[in-house]
Amino acid sequence: MTLRLKNKTALITGGGRGIGASIALGFAAEGADILLNEMPGADYTEELAAQIRDMGRQCKIYYADISSVEQIRNMFAEIRADFGKLDVLVNNAAITGWSDFFETSEELFDKVMNTNIKGTLFSSIEAAKIMKDNGKGSIINISTICAALSVKNLITYSTSKGGIHAMAEQMAVELAPYNIRVNTFGPGPINVERNLREDPNYRTNWGRMVPMGRTGEPEEMVGPALFLASDESAYVTGQLFFVDGGWSVQGKIPEDSMNNQLMNSEK
Repeated sequence: MTLRLKNKTALITGGGRGIGASIALGFAAEGADILLNEMPGADYTEELAAQIRDMGRQCKIYYADISSVEQIRNMFAEIRADFGKLDVLVNNAAITGWSDFFETSEELFDKVMNTNIKGTLFSSIEAAKIMKDNGKGSIINISTICAALSVKNLITYSTSKGGIHAMAEQMAVELAPYNIRVNTFGPGPINVERNLREDPNYRTNWGRMVPMGRTGEPEEMVGPALFLASDESAYVTGQLFFVDGGWSVQGKIPEDSMNNQLMNSEK
């Protein structure tokens, strides 16, 4: 069986756990060498890197805060020196930023935008410089269903992800002449550690909102990412789709869960 990402090198921002970690393992299983970005001090990433190396792939961790353009540029300078190429960038790193609408602070707004918008844009710029020199590449943005549906207590997060949708379309046009593709997919309610911590009844509260009757697993995000990273999507760019069990075509939200997650995030 031909590996779909054989000889490719992929960087996943925020790749140490959750959806990012699942994508990293999925890409490694399909032949890619993996570069993991995480915040300085995120030591849990070492275990994931060891797991990937045990699969026979190269794996290196780059600790950098992508809300800082300087740290982004330093990270990509290291990547160029270490590998000389980059085939795939997955812009996965993001922060949520729960807030009551009327209590939303400038500090929170800036924090969310600096990571989600600025981090995505400048990571993409630096990745595209390397991809351009190599003659091709794929940039994949991990968004959220919250950017398509209005979700209580998530004004900054939803706004930032909506901005990524517009940014991705612009980047797709800007980078198409260099054979660099840019696409986005938005997960629905997913059973990542953060969601389960903020709402102990997350699976039940959100599962009843989804037409398929359940919340998703991080591993179920691997297939869409693999498609966009591989040559199977060679003629796909500037596209957005949702991986959400049908929630985006129904659009209900669990009010009690939203209130609980806000309160727990403030503790």
